Amino acid sequence: MDLAHNIYIHVPFCISKCKYCAFFSQASVAPDWDTYSKQIITEINHWADILNHCVVPTIFFGGGTPSLMPTNILDNIITATNKNFHILSNCEITLESNPGTLPGDKLNEFVSCGVNRLSVGVQSLNDKDLKFLGRRHDVKTALTLLDHALCKNINLNADFIYGLPGQTPADIIQLCHDINKIGLKHVSMYELTIEESTPFGKMNLDMPSNSVMADMYCAINDSLNLPRYEVSNYAAPGFECRHNLNIWNGGAYVGFGPTAAGRPFFNNHWHEQIGADTKCVELSDTDRAVEQLITGMRTIRGVEITDNIAKILNTDFIKNNSDLIKIDKNRIFATTQGMLVLDNLLLNMVK
Repeated sequence: MDLAHNIYIHVPFCISKCKYCAFFSQASVAPDWDTYSKQIITEINHWADILNHCVVPTIFFGGGTPSLMPTNILDNIITATNKNFHILSNCEITLESNPGTLPGDKLNEFVSCGVNRLSVGVQSLNDKDLKFLGRRHDVKTALTLLDHALCKNINLNADFIYGLPGQTPADIIQLCHDINKIGLKHVSMYELTIEESTPFGKMNLDMPSNSVMADMYCAINDSLNLPRYEVSNYAAPGFECRHNLNIWNGGAYVGFGPTAAGRPFFNNHWHEQIGADTKCVELSDTDRAVEQLITGMRTIRGVEITDNIAKILNTDFIKNNSDLIKIDKNRIFATTQGMLVLDNLLLNMVK
């Protein structure tokens, strides 16, 4: 049987760009949705032949702001996917959204099209911070959307950003307490990262120190009423994002849309799909093992030590840093302290 592949679909359109955003997106009040839909469906047809119309366990519409899509466009894309692949009956179909772009009736229509998981870019529960980040919504609008989604029989995630200039661990503890009151089963907490290509990258921001950032990270773990299952993601058992777990665990996926990447498996080899290009680069066993280590170490469960992964591990470094890296049976994972310096660990864990 052909290997199942999850599908990522990039929707590049936004009403406006946020000050921190380094993702590929186009600010447009009137996107050409028909042309976009035709391009996506062309890619679906192409990859369905390559992947032999395989099983699809998850579909993730990311952006950009996918909630700007007209519902008939999303329906056309899901219909084309269903015609070309075997979408499982319990397929997780996630739609990223921004408050203010998804009124209740439109959310109902998306759910009717098959969307069963909504990821909302809340980012903050403080109007001043939302304005600083360049968000177009206020707290009231975000809470209204979350409340509306909670009334639906769908899974719900909310994204938040911490580590803004001037923030303290006490601020983050209060944020977590406010999040707990909402009753979410999945929350993503992302540290504000300054990219040179963004408006923030051109500003001389007075960012919290690394030690303060570390204190904030620990405060989240202690204050949020959800267990962490990945560096930045927290969920009640059974509510983890299946799509992202597949990627972190080294599973197969294919991307559609501008800049969408993938790791498809065909012709008995793993490939790197760069953007929506139909040309792929075949990955060596070593390259594949390094990727699996990098993504798998992000999760609490860590990585299974296969023969290929064992070949690339710097065993001396791992033994000398047993407070940061643990091996249990046949899995290797980072401790809570190790998660704080994970990027540095990964640089040294590979020979």
